[in-house]
Amino acid sequence: MKTYYQFITALLIFLNTTAYSQGDHRMLPNEQSLMPAYLQSRAGSVAPGLTSITPPTSPVRTIAEWEELQALVIGWKTYPTMLREIVRAAKTETKVIIVYTSPDNATSLTSYLAAGGVDTVNVVLLNASLNSVWSRDYGPWSAYTNDVDSLVTIDWIYNRPRPQDDLVPVVISNYLGTPLYQTTTAPWNLIHTGGNFMTDGLGTGFSSNLIVDENPSLSIANIDTIMSRFMGINRYIKMPTLPYDAIHHIDMHMKLLNEETILMGEYPQGIADGPQIEANLQFVISNYTSPFGTPYKVIRIPMPDDNGLYPNTSGDYFTYTNSSFINKTIIVPTYNIPEDSTALRIYREALPGYNVVGITSTLSISALGALHCITKEIGTSDPLLIVHQPLSNTTDTINDYSVNARIQHRSGIASAVIYYRTDTLQPYSSAIMVNITGNEFSGAIPAQSPGTRVYYYIEATSTSGKVAARPMPAPTGYWYFDVNAVTGIEETNDLLTKSIFPNPARSITCIPFELTTNSHVKCSLVDIAGREILRIADKNLKAGEQKLFFDASDYTPGVYMIRLETKKSIHVSSLVIQP
Repeated sequence: MKTYYQFITALLIFLNTTAYSQGDHRMLPNEQSLMPAYLQSRAGSVAPGLTSITPPTSPVRTIAEWEELQALVIGWKTYPTMLREIVRAAKTETKVIIVYTSPDNATSLTSYLAAGGVDTVNVVLLNASLNSVWSRDYGPWSAYTNDVDSLVTIDWIYNRPRPQDDLVPVVISNYLGTPLYQTTTAPWNLIHTGGNFMTDGLGTGFSSNLIVDENPSLSIANIDTIMSRFMGINRYIKMPTLPYDAIHHIDMHMKLLNEETILMGEYPQGIADGPQIEANLQFVISNYTSPFGTPYKVIRIPMPDDNGLYPNTSGDYFTYTNSSFINKTIIVPTYNIPEDSTALRIYREALPGYNVVGITSTLSISALGALHCITKEIGTSDPLLIVHQPLSNTTDTINDYSVNARIQHRSGIASAVIYYRTDTLQPYSSAIMVNITGNEFSGAIPAQSPGTRVYYYIEATSTSGKVAARPMPAPTGYWYFDVNAVTGIEETNDLLTKSIFPNPARSITCIPFELTTNSHVKCSLVDIAGREILRIADKNLKAGEQKLFFDASDYTPGVYMIRLETKKSIHVSSLVIQP
């Protein structure tokens, strides 16, 4: 096996033959040809210290972004005005680790921050070589053994031949003193990029199929096994890549706001990547449930135009989902356009109590990246985990409202309390939560009268004395539910046919419709000669909204029909499949 020092020597030789664009997020043409040699230089390399190229021996849990952080990492390479604003917002919440490289130096960097009114309190400067600013993609991943025990650092092979960037997780791990686990050697070799991965902290991961495309030597089962063993991802949801997102990173159009809520970018109907984003979303919510076993909640946020242009007409990829949680603050990209205020409002409504800070990102967005792309979170070394599915609206005015939560700390849990109120101008009342079994705790909020809105949060204290709340900004932040009166109004449904999307289609395609009654439905893909090419469905379905799916990439490009048939009606829609 190569030693770390042989690896460094190989990288230095390799660097003499490479050229980089510090600001470019894409794979450059010259980098494409360098990738095979780069991957060979990475194979079997091991950094000194607490490092392993085999998976952790204990089960691990990779953190969600909304969990407690001990630090935020940025690479000081380009877009200094943006980076300075990130430091300004982040340093009040957590330590900011700035990785910088010559010809920069600590004095000049400190002076630049000071010129903008930002001091270095809670800021750490680490000198290390960098190729680029995209710390999300090459930075370290924080995970815990046995859910909440010891902090470990996970490092993939970066999907760009930028060896200085690829060593940043080693630098951070050495600074933190955490064990470092690297996916560099077969059978555990995995190429990945941080902008194309997000997790709910409970074992579900999301990526585009870029993860499959960039690991041609691995089967999907191999990829899933590596992600499970190194990161605790036991349900790995993968979606088709988008036609106009050149880097295929999901953080450019979606974000998890909590375990059950997806913030999804939305283009005007039929524009740019809008149809495929919608098809991907419908596929996910129709085939997967949240970790609580209930449907995912979806919040839409605009994908605005760039002076009237969209990515399919040479416009920049303006996005508001490329945001970053930093404990009680969330930073959101803005572009000095009217839609900015709408986006910030959506975040504030979705995340009550969080400090929502807009940071102008027009400088970086032309390189297909914003705030999430240039920040990387580091989990606390002493996590107190609180997992709770917020209560839904109810019409129950008689029974108390059960509040259940999974609460964990390595020292154990000494107490857990529900704080609740029905008026934001009044103090909270409290209710004790009791340990039901294992890590499960339960308590209750008293029944309320119709028309009441109940605000609440959970606070827990570990045996060691640590105190944490969820939502994290509590008591300013909270969950809420409404107690509604029973109206007695019955809902009715009409028979509706809806537009297939995306159309033209290239991959996963959604066929939405509604049924007035429970019906047997046949759905077929038919060619222009009337021949059935694929029986998409032939089954009984319940009344209400329905969605069927098929993968258009399995079929020859051309014009087809989707034939939807029930006992009482037949509907035919045209569909174009493109290569």
